[in-house]
Amino acid sequence: MPIHKGKPNPLNLFGCRVYQYPAKHLEFVTVEKYSYNIETALHTWINDNLVGRYFIGRAVDESRHVINIGFENPSEASYFQLACPLLKY
Repeated sequence: MPIHKGKPNPLNLFGCRVYQYPAKHLEFVTVEKYSYNIETALHTWINDNLVGRYFIGRAVDESRHVINIGFENPSEASYFQLACPLLKY
């Protein structure tokens, strides 16, 4: 449980930060699945760098495997797309 800016995240403390289903109100980003451990790496990066609630799940889009990542806060979705080094390779 990382501490962001010196304070513990209450969503992490109560275990309700990660959605178990893709809620309709989330802002989604689609990533092509290209590595065997990409989901674990994405969970780690999001937990270390963002503070809001999110969802990560697999899907098939036009006969290709993708990972859908949903963020409750749209600004976190934008920051994820700009700053996550896992998306650049």
